[in-house]
Amino acid sequence: MSASAFQIPVYFDYLATFAWALSGAVVALRKRQDIVGVFVLALLTSMGGSILRDGVFLQRTPPVLTDQVYLPLILTATLLVALLRRRIAHLPVVSRLVDTIDAFGTPAFAVVGMQLALGAAIPLPGVVLVGAVSGVGGGVLRDMIVREVPFILQPGQFSALIVLLACAVFLGLTLAAGLAAEVAAWTTIGIAFVARMLTIRFDWRTRPLLDAD
Repeated sequence: MSASAFQIPVYFDYLATFAWALSGAVVALRKRQDIVGVFVLALLTSMGGSILRDGVFLQRTPPVLTDQVYLPLILTATLLVALLRRRIAHLPVVSRLVDTIDAFGTPAFAVVGMQLALGAAIPLPGVVLVGAVSGVGGGVLRDMIVREVPFILQPGQFSALIVLLACAVFLGLTLAAGLAAEVAAWTTIGIAFVARMLTIRFDWRTRPLLDAD
């Protein structure tokens, strides 16, 4: 990755990982899983996108295996949820915290994925796919493990569409407008963040293509 490429601030990276691990652990708790199940869902929710991106698409070593901070962070989130299980399972502040961090983190990780894909000379449709997987892959893996239809396949609040918007904006700003990656990335993250927070505030939702009989 070139020196001018966008990089997620390391402390935000860790904060986002911890928050997503918390959200996965809470889902496991509500599914009445044991401590191993809580850890696995915390791991997949927080790192699943990068594992899919690097291990499947880019043939790189995923960061969870190269950075010694990630696994202890995920384990800490697991133990915290286990110790505070009766208080944290239905605590609204947890969902609000995760939603806010997700609104910023998802487009940021999508941008990083697209940069890596561009550096690997992947065609543009593949670049968008890698970016989307970086952003939502963890949530998809989480839902599959607990035998639910992945959230991006169901009608609900705009989330996957905002990730695709972020991918399109970033590519437009870098390839068409010629902006530096850092400027394009922060502009993209800002647009996606505002769109996601407005979606949460006004509960904007997609609708099924076929109404129930």
